[in-house]
Amino acid sequence: MSRSEPLESPHRARKRFGQNFLVDRPTIARIVEAIDPRPDERIVEIGPGQAALTEALLAALDTQSQEHDGLDAIEIDRDLAARLRAQFPPARVRVHEADALAFDFARLAAVRGGALRVVGNLPYNISTPILFHLTRFESVIADMTFMLQKEVVERMAAPPGAAARGRLSVMLQYRYRIERCFDVPPGAFRPIPAVDSSIVWLAPLGPARLQPRDEAHFAEIVSAAFSQRRKMIRKSLSAWIDAPRLSALGIDPEARAETLSCEAFVAIADATSPRGAP
Repeated sequence: MSRSEPLESPHRARKRFGQNFLVDRPTIARIVEAIDPRPDERIVEIGPGQAALTEALLAALDTQSQEHDGLDAIEIDRDLAARLRAQFPPARVRVHEADALAFDFARLAAVRGGALRVVGNLPYNISTPILFHLTRFESVIADMTFMLQKEVVERMAAPPGAAARGRLSVMLQYRYRIERCFDVPPGAFRPIPAVDSSIVWLAPLGPARLQPRDEAHFAEIVSAAFSQRRKMIRKSLSAWIDAPRLSALGIDPEARAETLSCEAFVAIADATSPRGAP
């Protein structure tokens, strides 16, 4: 089989798991190049499916050293999990038959002895919940490289003032450095999805990142602002703050949510926090 021919498999994709399997070899090679895996790193793949990316990652590690420690794979589909166990010895792929939405990445990091590099072609129907679940483990994650729906990646990376900017943009950008890598056409998958895809890279900003006084209140403010995104923030956030107080923070009361920076949202949240002044 040539590098340009797609990978094939008798496994039938299951809609309830949002399965669209990556089969295009050049695209897989480009993703591995973007990840740039190293033998001493702790790599975790979410949703390995038919193992197309898994095999390519292992091959990249093999070319550097035969002493590497393999990778961990989280797969919810029990048939695919069994197939992975049959295909790879545990020394190369440790299969965790589990739901990524409930998986304890901190425990895995403790077992593996260091920060994780998380990769994968995420199920598009639950990609946003998985991203928010992973924010709980930012302290044990070195970086993340994911295949996601193109529109989701556009929202993740959208700067202030962009039409695509929304709640997801702010809630991720104050935690991570986000880079959109490249787009992937529908024909790279089987079955072929109805949407374009993109590869995105996220790296935790670490202890120096913006730290709202009350994370839950910050999330509430951001959610309220974007739930009425056509309104000026003096109206959408009127339950917490008025125009004079917004002006005192250096924020235009007539601005709309998508024009505000992460810093502005943190300032509003801290000024209205139930916990009071620091």
